[in-house]
Amino acid sequence: MFPQAVIFDLDGTLVDNNPYHIEAFKEFYQKTGKAFSLEEYKQHINGRMNREIFNYVFNTTLSPEEIEKYTNEKEGLYRELYAPHIKPVNGLIDFLNELEKAKIPKAVATSGIIPNINFMFEHIPIRDYFLSVIDSTQIKTGKPHPEIFLKAAISVNAVPSECVAFEDSLAGIQSAKAAGMKVVALTTTHTAEDLHDADLIIKDYTEISLVKLQQLK
Repeated sequence: MFPQAVIFDLDGTLVDNNPYHIEAFKEFYQKTGKAFSLEEYKQHINGRMNREIFNYVFNTTLSPEEIEKYTNEKEGLYRELYAPHIKPVNGLIDFLNELEKAKIPKAVATSGIIPNINFMFEHIPIRDYFLSVIDSTQIKTGKPHPEIFLKAAISVNAVPSECVAFEDSLAGIQSAKAAGMKVVALTTTHTAEDLHDADLIIKDYTEISLVKLQQLK
C-alpha cells in the first residue's frame, strides 16, 4: 500500500511557528549587531541545523561551545515568545487520526533541537502518533542533504521511494526529494510559487487526505 510511511518535518509543518522563530532571530541579530533579512532567513536559515545556521550568521566556523551558547540564547527567546500561542497546524490531528486508522507508520524528521521538540510535544500531546523522531543529534549532515529522511524511513521499516514527506522549507523539500520521496509542502513559510519542487502544495491539513496521498503514487 502506498504510502508505506508518512514523515513529517516539525517547525512550520506540525506547528505554524516560523513567525516566532523569525522574531527570535530578529532579536538575536539585534543583540549581535547584525542586520536581519527575511529573505536571508528563508534561503539560508529555515529548515537547517543550528550548527550550520550560526556558522552562516557569523561567517566562520564556530566552536561547539559557541554553537551551544548561541543556540541556547536564540532558542530560549523562541520558546518564550511561542509558549502562549502554540497550537497544531489546522487539521493536523484529524489527519493523524486518519493515517492511524489506516495503520500507516509515521515519523518526525526535524533539524530542531531536543528542548524545542520536547517543548512542542509537552504543549501538543501527539508524540504517541509517531514511531520515531529523528533530530539533529542523530545525523551528520543536515537538510538539504537527504540523510535525515533516509534515517526516518529506516526507522519505520519503509522504502524511501514509498514514503511521503510533509515539509515547509526549501531545504526540507530538497532533502526529501533527494531521498526519493514524494513531498507535500505547506505554505506556512513560503509562497506556493517558492514551493514549486513539491509534488503537492497545501495551506493546511484540511486540504489533504489519505486518498490524495495515494494519488501521488
